Amino acid sequence: MIELNFGAGNDRLLVPVMWLFVAVLVTFVATRLVTRHIRARSTREPSEATTEVESEATTQVFRDINIGGVHIHHQVFGILLMAIVGVALIATTPEGAALNIFSAAFGVGLALTLDEFALWLHLDDVYWSTDGRKSIDAIFCALAITGVLIGGSEFVSGTIGSSGWWLSICYLLVGLAISVVCMLKGKFVTGIVGVMVEPIAIIGALRLAKPDSWWARRRYATKPARMQRARARFGEEYNARWNRIRDLVAGEHGTGTS
Repeated sequence: MIELNFGAGNDRLLVPVMWLFVAVLVTFVATRLVTRHIRARSTREPSEATTEVESEATTQVFRDINIGGVHIHHQVFGILLMAIVGVALIATTPEGAALNIFSAAFGVGLALTLDEFALWLHLDDVYWSTDGRKSIDAIFCALAITGVLIGGSEFVSGTIGSSGWWLSICYLLVGLAISVVCMLKGKFVTGIVGVMVEPIAIIGALRLAKPDSWWARRRYATKPARMQRARARFGEEYNARWNRIRDLVAGEHGTGTS
């Protein structure tokens, strides 16, 4: 049985959360490689694409899945896999290697689902559109949170009802409040990651809000100078910089919806 001693420092071994992290990362990378391959093939010259389809219709491994004329997105398989693993975990309460396998399987399902986060957020096929970049943010949040959990972070500590327990509860609530401020300022990734890494949330909460956020619309309406600063900081150059990073990781967005 693989165990983790939180006091062992560098002697920590692989645990279910780490299997989850690795599964999410590997599945996301593999999924993006496949979808980019399918997209590249579908955007070739019509004559070339038609010839390839005719010659490889029965041999092409990486292709869109269509059943009865309906395109089946890979998030469907992710949701089904997570549902199966969830039921199995409740019914069997596995330990040791079995738990690691279930954790990895859940990570595969989670990655497949979050890779199409933008689709179930917008209820539209925006995978390769500008809005599709939200899926990259969702995957990043999942990796950041599970990555921190590998280090053995605990939200609540101490015996229930003790002063240490109440202190940790208060600390958690303060951290959540700070993360909410980040989200109100339009910094959703910072807010989510900040739940686990509080200094990130504090920095995000103290700095300017994004100009289109709830915070800016309510609190900067009478402060034109601050709104101007926000627009300058989070302008086109800012968005272009982060979009280049997202596109480098997951493929170019903003050039189609399929």
